Amino acid sequence: MGNAPLPRPALGRLLSHVPAGQGLRFIAVGVWNTAFGYACFAVFALLLGRVQPRYGYILASVIASAVNISVAFLGYKWFVFKTKGNYLAEWTRCVVVYGTSIGLGVILLPLVVFAIRHATPLDGAAPYVAAAAIACANALYNFCAHKKFTFGRPVGAPETH
Repeated sequence: MGNAPLPRPALGRLLSHVPAGQGLRFIAVGVWNTAFGYACFAVFALLLGRVQPRYGYILASVIASAVNISVAFLGYKWFVFKTKGNYLAEWTRCVVVYGTSIGLGVILLPLVVFAIRHATPLDGAAPYVAAAAIACANALYNFCAHKKFTFGRPVGAPETH
């Protein structure tokens, strides 16, 4: 048998690359940003609903998303990854990460709903369960993508953290 170390689960290996506190700061910024984003949407929907009662919420969603991505970017930049400078380049990469995440969610949602409906008795709850599962997967994807892509340092650049 010997004293060979047990293999670490994939999640444990992934988390070993996260500096102490960074994951918790990411979650805290994410919780704040979710509440802030919903509040922005509600305010814009209320205001734009007066101008366009039937479809104002659509423009409200677009405007709130742009504001929310920018606020999330600053939270991640200042409190989670703590990078210096490079605002425009990092913000652009942040938009790419969120655009990819949203696109994947739109594609995966009907597939996951279909799978849940056919593999479980959760027919009516399938969209909600699927959305929750995708949200969790997106949070993990977003953390990794922001860490390595949005706020990752260029190859050969000195460490700034």
